[in-house]
Amino acid sequence: MFKRILIANRGEIARRIARTCQRLTIEYVAVYSDADRHAAHLDGAVQREWIGGASAAESYLNGAAIIAAALRTGCDAIHPGYGFLSENAQFAAAVEEAGLVFIGPAPDTIAQMGDKAVAKRLLASANVPVVPGSRVATESLGLIRETCDEIGYPVILKPVAGGGGKGMRVVTDKADLEDAVAGAIRIGKANFGDGRLLVERYVPSPRHLEVQIFGDRHGNIVHLFERECSLQRRHQKIVEEAPACNLPGEVRADLLAAAVRGAQAIGYVNAGTFEFIVAPDGAFYFLEVNTRLQVEHPVTEAITGLDLVEWQLRVAAGEPLPLRQEAIAAVGHAIECRVYAEDPQRDFAPMPGAALYTRWPQRCRVDAAFDTRGDVPSFYDPMVAKLIAHGRDRAESLRHLLAALHDTVVLGLTTNLGFAIELLNDRRVQAGRLDTHLVDDLIEHGAHSPPIGLAAACAAWIGMSENAAYRAGSPWAGAIGAFDRALLDPGAPLGRLAYRHDTQALQVKLTDRDADSLEVAIEDRRIRVTGTRADGLWHGRVDGSVWHALEIDDHLETTIAGTRVRLLLRWDIEQQANGSASGDVVTPMPGAVVALPIEPGSPVAQGDVIAIVEAMKMENPIHAPISGTLSEIHCRLGDIVGAGQSLASITPEA
Repeated sequence: MFKRILIANRGEIARRIARTCQRLTIEYVAVYSDADRHAAHLDGAVQREWIGGASAAESYLNGAAIIAAALRTGCDAIHPGYGFLSENAQFAAAVEEAGLVFIGPAPDTIAQMGDKAVAKRLLASANVPVVPGSRVATESLGLIRETCDEIGYPVILKPVAGGGGKGMRVVTDKADLEDAVAGAIRIGKANFGDGRLLVERYVPSPRHLEVQIFGDRHGNIVHLFERECSLQRRHQKIVEEAPACNLPGEVRADLLAAAVRGAQAIGYVNAGTFEFIVAPDGAFYFLEVNTRLQVEHPVTEAITGLDLVEWQLRVAAGEPLPLRQEAIAAVGHAIECRVYAEDPQRDFAPMPGAALYTRWPQRCRVDAAFDTRGDVPSFYDPMVAKLIAHGRDRAESLRHLLAALHDTVVLGLTTNLGFAIELLNDRRVQAGRLDTHLVDDLIEHGAHSPPIGLAAACAAWIGMSENAAYRAGSPWAGAIGAFDRALLDPGAPLGRLAYRHDTQALQVKLTDRDADSLEVAIEDRRIRVTGTRADGLWHGRVDGSVWHALEIDDHLETTIAGTRVRLLLRWDIEQQANGSASGDVVTPMPGAVVALPIEPGSPVAQGDVIAIVEAMKMENPIHAPISGTLSEIHCRLGDIVGAGQSLASITPEA
């Protein structure tokens, strides 16, 4: 076994690998960028090595710096985690050339499986079902059109070197093919340096299942059962579970056998995942092989009781697989939910920032980037944590996971926790009727408006508390009693409070109070709220939902059933919150300014793109709040800007 390894990653996966190293008494070296100097994944490392600037290209994708750090610190091997360089064949080869062990498959395997066309041909030759489509990848519109005519519409275009669904296009009509091909080629070249496309028959309403396999250098191959990954948005997974639900036994057996057969055919070593789509009739087709540990590996660990990182280390050290197939059993059901720093109200745009207060649940496994407080930089993936619940059956694990989500508190950071609760409560999810379109359908047809009124009710409860900071400006702090107040204002016998959310003013009428609760009226809605304070954190229930709140200067950070609402509390709020109305162009998220398409002095219409801010590998357009003239730009290309920072000013139309 290795004495010391370097973990070439960050965040929750670096901490996850470190836990196994600590249990096995393997020393580990942690690496960090300028953005991660104080990150939690550095804790416990025997040495911490700086590998470059804040951007991924300067640091976690800088293979030479990572290998140099491993050699400098006396490491035996490098664990790449997932993402970054984990599926980079050139990096894996360079690690081996430096005399180190790459904890993963052989470089040739990574290269072959990284080319979807090659992978498809190899797996088809091993009698693994593949989707009808291209035999070779190409940029030729003519060849792509011929393939589409041969297999029939609808089709899906896939960048051959892509991953995570980036650049995929579904084409249902021949007339739309040319534009879709041009767009997919453009995205493939921009993101992967390769514009070639594969064309495949598009399977409507499919499920996305994957099989975890392991191979060793002694020719042994086993599967560790399958996972359901159908709950995804834009091909990015949100919720995963093991085993797959409502899967006929014969389909499961064939699926597992196909994955093992494919792994044997390519001589697979270490951890790998064979991904498939499953049609409504039960037919399944190979998608791709992920030559690394998966984000969702904890659900497999939960049902098997195995440590997959330990298996990776042992196999990489030359040991045989710890167990044979007949000794591997699945017990119960496990479900994982990913927690992202993103805003469901803004089309799930990444929302980097600082978590000011975090409390992870005690009743399930948590793999998190930090424990109580931490930063989510704008340079990397927005995933913050994963919650993993295990139960005797699917219903029990769902109950455990929903309870854990309600117990989770993240304040100061916008997350998808509220949306995750809504998703897991969806009747189709509860019944296990899953397909890859379910999440998009929920987004399109669900009700996702932020609970601003409920947050204002919670603020009013805090205002009625013993907190002197709130009482100083409250309407009931004077000598007027409740009876007199009722005569003066029958609609609000206990007084009124005003708050603001972004540019929206909120007036809260205080209508009734008893020893345990407060009733307020906001517009025509009556809301009852209860609460208490412990360790500086307010919490309680409002209109049946759990709420938490933290006072930060003149703001109140709240979450209502996981959804963040930020309220301005001070009374002199009109000028402070008036920026957008007066033409101040403000970025809602931190990031790097990558485009300023309009020159100062130019006319602009409301909704025009004034700037583009890149955050967490996504470009976010910042729009003009009003029509007028772009009078001034307050930033330059390449500037790193913070959330709430003014980027430009617009003079309103006369």
